[in-house]
Amino acid sequence: MPLLLSFLLAFAAAPLVIALYKKQGWIDDPNLQTHAKKTHKVAVPRGGGLVVFCAVLLCSLFFLEFDQYLLAILAGAGILAAVGFLDDVFDLHPFPRLVANGFAALLVVGSGIGIAYVSNPFGPGVLHLDQPQLSFSFFGEVRNIWLLADLFAVLFIIWNINIVNWSKGVDGQLPGFAAAGLLFIGLLANKFAADPTTFNTAQLAFIVAGAFAGLLLWNWYPQKIMPGYGGGSLAGYFLGVLAILSGAKLATMLMVLAVPTADAIFTIARRLYAGKSPFWGDRGHLHHKLFDTFGWSRQRIALFYTASSVLLGVLSLYLNTVGKLLTIVITMCLVFGVLFWVKIKKSTQK
Repeated sequence: MPLLLSFLLAFAAAPLVIALYKKQGWIDDPNLQTHAKKTHKVAVPRGGGLVVFCAVLLCSLFFLEFDQYLLAILAGAGILAAVGFLDDVFDLHPFPRLVANGFAALLVVGSGIGIAYVSNPFGPGVLHLDQPQLSFSFFGEVRNIWLLADLFAVLFIIWNINIVNWSKGVDGQLPGFAAAGLLFIGLLANKFAADPTTFNTAQLAFIVAGAFAGLLLWNWYPQKIMPGYGGGSLAGYFLGVLAILSGAKLATMLMVLAVPTADAIFTIARRLYAGKSPFWGDRGHLHHKLFDTFGWSRQRIALFYTASSVLLGVLSLYLNTVGKLLTIVITMCLVFGVLFWVKIKKSTQK
């Protein structure tokens, strides 16, 4: 029911947002707003972030128990949706968007959601991150900050926001693999204990998955609305936060997002090597290469990203930590190989 209602709400909200954006002239026209990274040829409104956030917020009111953790999660999502809306209208500089990422992540971690431990890939047991701790008195109560665990959680959420947001260059690409990843997080939430949250993590995962599935029908080729920065950042944000809550953490999330992660690592290294900022977009992502060099259609690229997340998500349900890490390494090597081959091919053609 949470997934179905969220899907229907997002599906119904999308045409309203499309109509609003068109009426106000908030359209991404590639003929007027030129940028190398853009692949669409006709003017399309962004606004996907508003569609997803409204569906998630309304469904949360129906199905979830509100507490400090859920309030923090929704507040962080609200920040990203608001910044996404401003970016839809004004094309913000990457710096304020990165600052918003930090605020959203700090809200979540500040509420008490963090990564206290990770599975030990080199042997049995886990690696604890609860030390060192900083204790202080606040309104008569002793508070503790787990410096390593909280810093790791903040960086983990910010990293996911950005790498997922970078993988939305063609119609249907981002909502498809985001919905698939969130479905697996929902399944894993039933397998692992979620601490300290008291609300149903699986329910929230299915709610967000439904919202992106509803957006997907309007974003599929030929797209009527794009996810925009709001949709991309919300996908990464919820995937990161829900991975922490479900107990899935690093290995499983890296598996589900292995292709976007590999693309992001290669992109950052490539831009830094060229003396460019890693935050400014270009036409060097994997989806660009599949589109430009290999001649893949937009539908094929979207299906590839979704299918890879589904396949790796299924494997994550059965593999142990070592198996997951090995699968991640193999997947990343394949992505790196394709991107290196394209770069070498372009260099030899000059």
